[in-house]
Amino acid sequence: MSIEALATDETFLILKIAFLVLLYLFILLIARTATKDIGGAPQESIVLGAAEANRLRAQAGIHPGRLTIVTSPELRAGSTVDVTGPTIVGREASAGIRLDGDDYVSARHARLEPRLDGIWLEDLGSTNGTLVNGARVDGARRLQVGDVVRIGSTELRLEG
Repeated sequence: MSIEALATDETFLILKIAFLVLLYLFILLIARTATKDIGGAPQESIVLGAAEANRLRAQAGIHPGRLTIVTSPELRAGSTVDVTGPTIVGREASAGIRLDGDDYVSARHARLEPRLDGIWLEDLGSTNGTLVNGARVDGARRLQVGDVVRIGSTELRLEG
């Protein structure tokens, strides 16, 4: 074997070792970055009462909406319902606006939710759909003052 062949073999061996060292350093760096936040301070969970939630909404600029009952087989016409947080409309017992006597309303028919930019309405996959001013709602939609929401045989109008 010649001296040149030995020098070439040693050079390749040194390059292979250097490559492996760099590869292991790179993997170590990735592992340290990925595990950087593990074992940090735990996340806190907060459960607020209704009064505290309303106070925080007011501070954030979220104002509750008021709906007036236009017609309903279940609710008295002219009465109002305040929407201060996410509210389910439907026939189930836990619904915020319960329409148990309306045969065209699903158990979880729609959701009303006050946000910073207004009151939003979302149909929850109801059988008969949810209408705003006669147009079917697909997905979430922001309501305007004066909009009439029809859920089953019940009509609700958003007040200012």
